[in-house]
Amino acid sequence: MSATSAIQLDAVSLSLGGRPVLDRLSAKIALGGITALVGPNGAGKSVTLRVIDGLLRPDSGTVRIAARRRAFVFQTPALIRASAAANIALALRSLSRRARAARVRDALARVGLQDRAEDAATRLSGGEQQRLALARAWAIEPDLLLLDEPTASLDPAATDIVEGLVTEMARDGATVVLVSHNLGQVARLAGAMIVLAGGRAVEQGAPHQILLKPRTPETRAYLAGELPWTSFAAAS
Repeated sequence: MSATSAIQLDAVSLSLGGRPVLDRLSAKIALGGITALVGPNGAGKSVTLRVIDGLLRPDSGTVRIAARRRAFVFQTPALIRASAAANIALALRSLSRRARAARVRDALARVGLQDRAEDAATRLSGGEQQRLALARAWAIEPDLLLLDEPTASLDPAATDIVEGLVTEMARDGATVVLVSHNLGQVARLAGAMIVLAGGRAVEQGAPHQILLKPRTPETRAYLAGELPWTSFAAAS
């Protein structure tokens, strides 16, 4: 594995329920920065994140990860029935009580939820819950942050907050892997982009290059069906 790679997938295959989902998927994700996984529904993007995180074990192939601390933010936040503060504190049990309380306060302030610390997490709006999930991820200072459509159900204001936090975490040194159908978001945030189709990586490179001059027929077909990317092309 290269010293500059955070993740290396070699010929990874996986079937779920008897259906092939990943088909000898090979890809390298560089250390640091934001890499976007894009592609049509059923391409294997979310499953790839779960394989990287160890939630799913591939049938064959190898997965190598250079990360000590990982955080995964799902499209639907995984929160416990407790306060917003308790949801973050749960991930910080190794810290002293004083250090944990300080980190919780800082994390909530980062996402603008400092006034909702004692509110039940399940009573927060969808956007607030996603911000809380990101605050919890930020609090553990991850080397690797995995994001599965983190702004899919958010309004523009909440999306802006989430994108700002993700950018900040990458700037602080985390390797971020982002699954998104919002190609405008990919163009704004990502330094690298991997296009999946049929469980394989069919193209990889800079978002600007792929969005404007896709090399493979699979990528061209995908972009033709995803209209938001055209605004990026028009602005370039």
